[in-house]
Amino acid sequence: MKSYAVILLTFITLISSAQATRKYSNEFMNIGVDAAALGMSNAVVSQTGDVNSGYWNPAGLVHVEDNQLALMHSSYFANIANYNYLAFAMPLDTQSALGVSLIRFGVDDILDTTQLIDDQGNINYDRISTFSTADYGLTFSYARKLPLDGLNFGINAKIIRRIIGDFASSWGFGLDAGIQFESKTNWKFGIMARDITTTYNAWSINEDRFEAIRGAVEGENQDLPETTEITIPKLELGMSKRWLFRYDYSFLAAANLNMRFAQNNDIISTSFASINPALGFEFGYTGLVFLRAGVGNFQNELQIDNSEQVSFQPNFGVGFNYKGIQIDYAFTDIGDQSAALYSNVFSLKIDFGFFR
Repeated sequence: MKSYAVILLTFITLISSAQATRKYSNEFMNIGVDAAALGMSNAVVSQTGDVNSGYWNPAGLVHVEDNQLALMHSSYFANIANYNYLAFAMPLDTQSALGVSLIRFGVDDILDTTQLIDDQGNINYDRISTFSTADYGLTFSYARKLPLDGLNFGINAKIIRRIIGDFASSWGFGLDAGIQFESKTNWKFGIMARDITTTYNAWSINEDRFEAIRGAVEGENQDLPETTEITIPKLELGMSKRWLFRYDYSFLAAANLNMRFAQNNDIISTSFASINPALGFEFGYTGLVFLRAGVGNFQNELQIDNSEQVSFQPNFGVGFNYKGIQIDYAFTDIGDQSAALYSNVFSLKIDFGFFR
């Protein structure tokens, strides 16, 4: 009976929303891509300028000078969930660029025990099957330089596909918009507005499967979940600057303010919005080797004695760039800050301009 209850709870948790906005919806689109950015605690909105800009701030795509390809894979929850990312970007001319990316976050081979017990009450393990739950995000990006020197803008069109085996599935659509500006003193500023259209998901539920699960648990009387889900907008503000020393050495410092228009346990939280800062640093040598560090995800955590304590997430990373091939690694150690496990993330970026 526990298996029936778990799947029924999955239905209700993932789908029900009654056409209301939710604090957390389509969260797989907020995990982040590119180990270089993750190593800096995602404080990259102002200075991103490669194929990964389609995710972080599409305005940065105007800095792409030739075709670029990016790949990333990471695992979560002791390899139970897998996160995969693929992106491609190309310049259209000296003023504009295009990009496309695909994200998949899924859990595969989940045991479906809803048919384990037949109508006569007999247990038959041959009736156990498996299913997958997966979220897909396909993003099309366009960026263009504006007449004002140093000012660029970009826009994303997102298609969201979410699947829970043959129990339920949904389609969604939304838009993002971003701006970047670089001053004559080399300070960079960025704004990224995610889900500016309040990304809308429409769910289709297999009512026969739902009824079979609901009827299998004695005393349960849950209603069929609503079939719409709305993701509220988020705003990210960033600034950064890079310094060069003796021609071979560089140092980049960046800061982000990440805003959600809902109250949660972020370090700055009001009924109107919650704000979470992030800081990132990168030390580079001849554009070949990079060391990165960052801190973010500041949270007010309630302790057992009802007091609050501020937690945070440190990040570290390294990168190597040689003849158009860049390999980056990010390490997240939040062992003392939460119960989460260590995370190791690798990503690859290829700039085809070096192969021509």
